[in-house]
Amino acid sequence: MPANCREKILSNDYYDVITDFPYQLLEDPAEDLCYADIDGLYNVVYFDRTILANAQEYFFSYRSVPKLYGLMQVGRVAENFDPGSLIASGITQIQRQPLSLTGRGVVICVIDTGIDYTNPVFRKEDGTSRILAIWDQTIQTGEPPAGFQYGTEYRKEEINMALQAENPFLLVPSRDENGHGTAMASVAAGSRLSGGLGFIGAAPDADIVVVKLKECKQYLRDFYLVPGGVPAYQENDIMLAVQYADRFAEPLARPAVICLGLGTNYGNHSGSSPLSGYLENVAVRRSRAVVVAGGNEGNAAHHYQGNLDNRGSGGENSKAVEIRVETGNAGFFLELWGSLPDIFTVSVRTPGGEPIPPVRLGIRGSITYSFIYERSRVTIAGYLVEPASGEELIWIRVQDPTPGIWTFRVEAAGEIHNGEYHMWLPITNFMSAPAYFLEPSPYVTLTEPSMAGSIISVSTYDAANNSFYINSGRGFAGNGAIRPDFAAPGVSVSTVRGRETGSSLSASITAGAVAQFMQWAVVEGNNPVVESQEIKNYFIRGAERSFDMTYPNREWGYGRLNMVGTFDALVGV
Repeated sequence: MPANCREKILSNDYYDVITDFPYQLLEDPAEDLCYADIDGLYNVVYFDRTILANAQEYFFSYRSVPKLYGLMQVGRVAENFDPGSLIASGITQIQRQPLSLTGRGVVICVIDTGIDYTNPVFRKEDGTSRILAIWDQTIQTGEPPAGFQYGTEYRKEEINMALQAENPFLLVPSRDENGHGTAMASVAAGSRLSGGLGFIGAAPDADIVVVKLKECKQYLRDFYLVPGGVPAYQENDIMLAVQYADRFAEPLARPAVICLGLGTNYGNHSGSSPLSGYLENVAVRRSRAVVVAGGNEGNAAHHYQGNLDNRGSGGENSKAVEIRVETGNAGFFLELWGSLPDIFTVSVRTPGGEPIPPVRLGIRGSITYSFIYERSRVTIAGYLVEPASGEELIWIRVQDPTPGIWTFRVEAAGEIHNGEYHMWLPITNFMSAPAYFLEPSPYVTLTEPSMAGSIISVSTYDAANNSFYINSGRGFAGNGAIRPDFAAPGVSVSTVRGRETGSSLSASITAGAVAQFMQWAVVEGNNPVVESQEIKNYFIRGAERSFDMTYPNREWGYGRLNMVGTFDALVGV
């Protein structure tokens, strides 16, 4: 391993490549290759972009290019603490006797924007920190964690020394400039303040591990057309963060809950991405659980679901899909995922009427178009068989789109057998100005990686009136799998910063609830080898359901999180 790998990992002059085969197959004998091994399942390889044989081929290798993930928060207001969301979930009830489940002995791992480690809500009564470690991927002045090659790790001893100093940040300079990670950690595992009247999280006695993700490289931000200043994080950095969290808990022989409040619309929404695959692998390990937010894209009009049929009268083998693009939009990605065994093609018409004819890309290929009267550039690329999912993928990159209505005509090549296809625009945060389908579907809008198998996937509702949050992602998965598993409060939830809204808070509440259950199951010895799938099914059994609904359904999954109901369901078992 070259000594200067840290520089290569951080440099915008190096492409990050995710592989699911040995890195040696990619090795260039003319270069010392830098790579990161992720549990023998994936490798992240860092290539000098100036000597990469065909840079264009890299970008059209869909699975290998890291996808970008954004924060799942909508807004906040400054208001006093209100435990209503915890009460509605049955969490405060089981914090009390006789169960007294507060997350004791469990590690909650928050992978996000970092944490304000100086805040009293992350300290014990004696003033020492409840944070076991912070891996700050953005700071390169200290030592990275063992087995990792970038960032700086700060252990509990260092954090406690910093807390005693006049200026803590001189010793431990890790900060959460955004505040998103701090809010999540406070909801999942915030300490009791003023006996619980000032503040309390779902698992106030759990220990905390934090990964502050570094921002994505500029070349990926440019490629995906994500506006500057918008928080965006690379898939491979998140995968390494998950590996760190899992490894950290191993020598402690402690149960661990990994909480992700990030999401993306890239992918087929069936859990086939590398990040989803790795989360699945971690989630099935004993004494591990993974909780993922379902996103805030349900009302964004960023999903279209179509079906072609030429087998009878009235059937059609093509469909015009219209997208309205507002002024100021610098560009967007559009993905089409087609069902087997059909073959789909796409033609394009700009708002000014300039056409792109139906494109047949063969097994794999790409083509870029410019226009006579419009500045826009359109690249169409795809796979007849995308390797991870087996589905057909066509992605379209539209740069400098002319404002107005863009028409994407989807056609079937030959006989139609299934005819179903899905199209997704990026998450709202990744748009410089609105672009949306004129005939959208609110379903299959849970963001990746919440479709990964065995993980716990949650949608969002308002505990004040038991109404479904209008922006919450909805199921099912693209392959029909039941997602979400259940809904958790995420509207006007009390965090250390005030009242906040977003699916990341639903995930945080659920992560704290899982820590409570793991205390009962693992720490107290009632089911020492429990893992995500089992915990999910216990929670589903205890979920609160309304008599006038059929379950599972696309909004609520199997109902509303209810920890009292979960333990009531265990009575007599």
